[in-house]
Amino acid sequence: MTPGLENTIVDQTAYAGNVEQLHKAGVVLPRISDLADPPKRLAKKLAQISDVDPDAADADNLFRVHWHNGADRKSMVDVPGHVVLPEAVTGVKAKIVVALGNRFPMISTHKVLAAYGCLIPRLMSGSFSAANHRAVWPSTGNYCRGGVAIASVLGCRSVAVLPEGMSKERFDWLNNWLSDPNDIFRTPGTESNVKEIYDACHTLAKDPENLILNQFGEFGNYIIHRAVTGPAMQRIIEHVNASGTLKPRAFVAATGSGGTLAAGDHLKQTLGMQVGAIEALECPTLLYNGYGEHNIQGIGDKHVPLIHNVMGTDFVIGVSDRACDRLNLVFNTPPGRKYLSEHRGLTQEQITGLADFGLSSIANILGAIKYAKYMDLGADDIVLTVATDGANMYETEMAIAESKYFDGHFSEVKAAETFGQHLLGIGIEHMQELSRFDRERIFNLGYYTWVEQQGVSLEDFDRRRDQSFWDGLMHLVPIWDEMIDRFNAGA
Repeated sequence: MTPGLENTIVDQTAYAGNVEQLHKAGVVLPRISDLADPPKRLAKKLAQISDVDPDAADADNLFRVHWHNGADRKSMVDVPGHVVLPEAVTGVKAKIVVALGNRFPMISTHKVLAAYGCLIPRLMSGSFSAANHRAVWPSTGNYCRGGVAIASVLGCRSVAVLPEGMSKERFDWLNNWLSDPNDIFRTPGTESNVKEIYDACHTLAKDPENLILNQFGEFGNYIIHRAVTGPAMQRIIEHVNASGTLKPRAFVAATGSGGTLAAGDHLKQTLGMQVGAIEALECPTLLYNGYGEHNIQGIGDKHVPLIHNVMGTDFVIGVSDRACDRLNLVFNTPPGRKYLSEHRGLTQEQITGLADFGLSSIANILGAIKYAKYMDLGADDIVLTVATDGANMYETEMAIAESKYFDGHFSEVKAAETFGQHLLGIGIEHMQELSRFDRERIFNLGYYTWVEQQGVSLEDFDRRRDQSFWDGLMHLVPIWDEMIDRFNAGA
């Protein structure tokens, strides 16, 4: 049985210990179907926990691990939080719709959902022992924070593995949640150094107490995003398209671990939308078999994630980290906001809302605009993307960018130049509409990481070519929900 795809109890002793530990702590686990439809399934529960601090290590926050949290991150809304960017920002007539990921609890990003999806099948099956194992969370920042948060409320030990060059704000958060500094494992490099993260995990895996929950290879990450994020994105589309006159065209998002892109598989199946994968132009692995370094923190690169459904991807879109770093200053500094108000006509509410976009969020928006331009979309078309986290995770990065690109002085004139170059002037270069042979090329790239380096069998690697494999994974959702019910009942 593939680790992370357990559908029954594999270690009865560990399972019994998990039940005892969590029941003693009063922990109740939400079902995946609950998180997929909170207005229908969780309204009563969420009303009961309305006073719980969304940033606390409180097990009730597990019931907020969904897209339907209000702006206060306590209340529930019928339609997930989103913005429709005005043409004054995007420069295109198509409706660029952005789902807001910073409304999730504890870490203010939807990566906490991925962590839940990865740990729950291990916990339910007993392949992870809450008392004896340490959950190791390798990532470039947000997933390891999500993992630490989920494990903490369950009373489990964690190790966060991430590059030493990631934003200071990520490490500040980890230092507040992990009492032992040795539980933060810093690897060499920055965003582009995923291989070094894997190497560290090989070392950590030698200790039998460590269980590696690698988001790039854990199918629970794919499953929970397709099951939960997919329907949430569909509700946003249906809300924006209440008139029924608009055309949902594509869901685009950074490759990252490949988990969020699973929502695109749901949208393709239900609404016929295309799926676009965004990557950093400075490290164009999918586009050009390339390599390099970049600062679009949280999207990973120099490999093809095992859980990325490459054969179901329609576009690859390259976005420069220079654009993201610079636009972060336009969106979140006084000179930039003054320009947007006085020369682009944005309202104060629209300007304030730009703080919901971190570096990878800006990359996703730029990718959506490039797709709209490439497809020559009009006012009746919708392109949907995700704001993974907010600008608050990159405050120190703004000072670095101001020094790097503007000699320490970012002015209103520089804001105008940046906006013109990186938003209004963005073109359709460095993107590819994928043919079957293009998909095969990208798929084959994954062989070197997963078969040669990570020990995945060739049979397991190749079966991912067929869309029936990805569709078949979803039969686990009701099985896992039944396992959660039995676990909550102490059975």
